[in-house]
Amino acid sequence: MKEGYTTKTKITDVIHDPAFGSYGRLIFPADSGYYGGSTLGNLSLTWYNYIDPDKTVEICNYMRDHAENGDTIFYDIYTEEEKKVDSSKRDTGLFFFKGESGAKFAVINAGGGFAYVGAMHDSFPHTLELSKKGYNAFALIYRPGAQTACEDLARAIAFIFAHADELEVDTADYSLWGGSAGARMAAWLGTYGTESFGEDAYPRPAAVIVNYTGLSEVTGYEPPTYSAVGTSDGIASYRTMERRIQAIQANGTDAMIEVFQGLPHGFGLGTGTAAEGWIENATTFWERNMK
Repeated sequence: MKEGYTTKTKITDVIHDPAFGSYGRLIFPADSGYYGGSTLGNLSLTWYNYIDPDKTVEICNYMRDHAENGDTIFYDIYTEEEKKVDSSKRDTGLFFFKGESGAKFAVINAGGGFAYVGAMHDSFPHTLELSKKGYNAFALIYRPGAQTACEDLARAIAFIFAHADELEVDTADYSLWGGSAGARMAAWLGTYGTESFGEDAYPRPAAVIVNYTGLSEVTGYEPPTYSAVGTSDGIASYRTMERRIQAIQANGTDAMIEVFQGLPHGFGLGTGTAAEGWIENATTFWERNMK
């Protein structure tokens, strides 16, 4: 066995680790201009706060251990033919954090201003924690741009439904999660459905988790919605988010928001902050909306 990664491991050594094959380059942002630092211990991501080096190391070791064990941890969502037509689709896919066989699934979408995908802080930690709870969790790596990102999420949902037996997932009562731009993706797919973004119509999610995003629109077709945000978020107003949750509730749909004093944008799991534990409440919210 190789020695495990540590906070001193170079990011480039993870990206180029033979265990990951060609998808190692997607573990960190495909556009390196959106992250800084040279090691797992000093990684920084644009627009994000409270990156936990120990969690980064845990995630990378989890990925390599499972890859070396022969487990499939990454799935392409587009065919080679589709990638030849649109080369940007090469920078997409699903990282799979497997839970219990036959358990329900969640898709988590990291933010990044629709410019990049901040998965190491805003989706991988969530997928890992959900898998520890027994759920099957997928982190989507998508193309920049609101429209293309939603098309990729629609394709990801279609892919999971089409390969449910192979993936050993229960497709009933799934959930969509996201932070910042990723939260908009979860909200839009939950409201408008996969059929609005180029795929066949698939069942809507049982719940969406919509964190720190200033989305204000309410159509009356929203699924049950949980949100979390900090009062010092200079990108997503907590007051805007509170009003949206209240409007969803007024339509008779289950919705709740947690507002954390003093927290800025992009706190991820919120480890060591006032938000720590929010993922437990979000999971409970999802569970109470399962049929």
